[in-house]
Amino acid sequence: MPNSNPKAISDDIYVGFVQSLFTNPAVLLVGALCHGLLGALVYLRTGDPIYGVLALVMFAAGAFRFWMVGRVEESTIGDIKQAMRREKQYILLGTLQGAGVGAFAFVAFYVRPDAFAELAALSAALGGAITIAGRNYGSRKMVMILSVTAVVPISLGLMLKGDIFNIVLGLLIFPFMFITSKIADLVRTVLFTAIEQSKRSTKLAHQFDRALNTMPDGLIMFDHTRHVVVANTQTAEALGFASPETMTGRTLLSLLLRAVAAGLLDYKEARYIEAQLARALQEKRDRKILVGFSDGRHFELSARGGSDELAVVTFEDITTRVAAEQKIQHMARYDLLTGLPNRGYFNELVLQAMETGTQNRCCAVIIFDLDDFKTINDTLGHPVGDGLIDALGKRLSALIGPGTFVCRFGGDEFMLYLDDLSDEAELTTWLDAMLENLDQTVDVSGHRIRCQMSAGAVVGTPAKDNLNDMVTRADLALYRAKELGKNGWHLFEASLDKALRERQLMRAELREALAGSGLHVVYQPIVSLQTMRIDSCEALCRWQSDVLGTVPPALFIPLAEEMGVISEITAFVLNAACQECCAWPNELSVSVNLSAWDFADGDLVNVVKSALERTGLASHRLELEITETAVLQDKGATAEVLDQLKALGVRIALDDFGTGYSSLSYLHRLPLDKIKIDRSFLVDVDSNERSMELLKGVVSLSKALGLQVTVEGAETTEQLKMLSSLIKPDFVQGFVFGSALSGKGVEAISRFILPIKKDEPGRVPALTSAF
Repeated sequence: MPNSNPKAISDDIYVGFVQSLFTNPAVLLVGALCHGLLGALVYLRTGDPIYGVLALVMFAAGAFRFWMVGRVEESTIGDIKQAMRREKQYILLGTLQGAGVGAFAFVAFYVRPDAFAELAALSAALGGAITIAGRNYGSRKMVMILSVTAVVPISLGLMLKGDIFNIVLGLLIFPFMFITSKIADLVRTVLFTAIEQSKRSTKLAHQFDRALNTMPDGLIMFDHTRHVVVANTQTAEALGFASPETMTGRTLLSLLLRAVAAGLLDYKEARYIEAQLARALQEKRDRKILVGFSDGRHFELSARGGSDELAVVTFEDITTRVAAEQKIQHMARYDLLTGLPNRGYFNELVLQAMETGTQNRCCAVIIFDLDDFKTINDTLGHPVGDGLIDALGKRLSALIGPGTFVCRFGGDEFMLYLDDLSDEAELTTWLDAMLENLDQTVDVSGHRIRCQMSAGAVVGTPAKDNLNDMVTRADLALYRAKELGKNGWHLFEASLDKALRERQLMRAELREALAGSGLHVVYQPIVSLQTMRIDSCEALCRWQSDVLGTVPPALFIPLAEEMGVISEITAFVLNAACQECCAWPNELSVSVNLSAWDFADGDLVNVVKSALERTGLASHRLELEITETAVLQDKGATAEVLDQLKALGVRIALDDFGTGYSSLSYLHRLPLDKIKIDRSFLVDVDSNERSMELLKGVVSLSKALGLQVTVEGAETTEQLKMLSSLIKPDFVQGFVFGSALSGKGVEAISRFILPIKKDEPGRVPALTSAF
């Protein structure tokens, strides 16, 4: 039970109780006047001088108490020592006043008994008893003393009269002293509980406020009328408010309009954001919106529908994440050397352009090729050759205009797309002027090199021609231009259509190969850099045609996709690879490439499941390689299929990373286990520091995301040593280990450890030779 002992309650509460004793001292003066008047009335009624003296004593004691209490300011009682001293002072003053009232009651009931005096004394006692608990609850001792002085003299005076009735009456009055004390304790308990609850509430509010304003994200809470009731510092800073308090009571639209007024948002964008978030809050569902401010900051606004009373919108600053993704996106879309779009991004831009506008308009694809570029590399070195490519790329960028796209097609080749030409004559005029502008001397590292180029062009319409066919025809025209003496250009014509006819023949032969046994599978080892043993093998489809001879995959795989039979090839390779892998040591796995068309087929999961069940291969030993093209076609559907494949227990790898529309979102959102970095990253990595840093960065980023990394295209011992010492991927794949093997060949040499000799300038001993 709380009491005045500072050890029983906390210091601050005890100090507060003592301060309450010195509050509103005017009540004490009223009590003193009442007591003095009662004594004076009794004196006038009885004429007994003792009552006159008691009247003066009661008034003097009460007045003195009022004066002394009134001198003390509550604010001066600031610590427990001061409180204890003031409580003692208050008890002394209260005891004097209580003793005077008690003496008056004892005289009235026993010393000078008188009916009116007894009534007056009883009135004084009852009036005082009412105020004892309410005025003095802050000091338990004071309550007990005033209870004793108010009740005991009356009870004692009645019992001293001697008759049984007065004795019983005196005894019945005595318990009122304890009742008054208990009432005071109850008041103290109630106040103590209220104060403790208030302290806990204050502490909780402080903790909530601290957590709210130290969290990394902005947060706003709305009431059922969609007005702000809580906001934190991060939100205020994001939207340009002086403090979170200035946001209270505003609507979401009002907050966004503040950003509009500050020039951070467009008005229409603000209205759109407000409409989307308000709808999500109303429907009690989650919704995220990416918002870019004009000052370069990016925020992800998330509506989190709650109860009818409260709803939450959070502001996550994703500026760093967006900047990192944009940087990776730029690295994936643009050629590192020239800064021009790479082939993958160029295809996207051109396809978008071809899909818009009048489908019967003329357009053209042109492929440029530097004449005798190999000679420049061989005589002046690759750095000079790179400098020439860079200079040419800049010149092409400066010469193109609206409706024209340019990319570095690969090596020393560049590709252009011209949209909305009037006719072939306009193309002729344009190309003649372009080649004349390009035919100039370029200074590269002190070497003056004449920049001569050949070009092949084709004219078509979006309605009749697809980009792949136009590129093929432009390439045929380029070869014709070189045959005619270089430093010129040639337009595709019917006489060059032989290649297309051969393509048709290839189509027919490929169907025959699928129906018969013209296809077979070989395996290119993937070697662990840590153990220098084969870790897995990539299954590669090969075609040996009786009519066409050996047809490289670069020709028949795109053709199979175009024909819509790629899924049949995938199923064939899957079954063959799983069957062969079952004969290999258990620690070896096999990887199979999937086409973007496989995901569109709709039966890919069943095909993989069937291959595993038919061959009995453990699912963790099968790895499926997907390309970024597959992801781009339908991100949602692709992710769903990949999740189903992962549920089978197979592993997923992203193949040819860096050649297409690479994005951090793929690495973050798709269920990937590994990325395979394209061989193009190794082309000039030993001579170009920027290429080295790019490769390092991609490997480090992938590993940081928990992905294994395979670098493809290693062809020399020097590249292998560099990868082992500087880049440090998990696995390496390439012709440095020899040609692809048969399934039995993999089984035979799977336990070989591959040496790397420091003095060997060429390849490591090939796996095929080891076999």
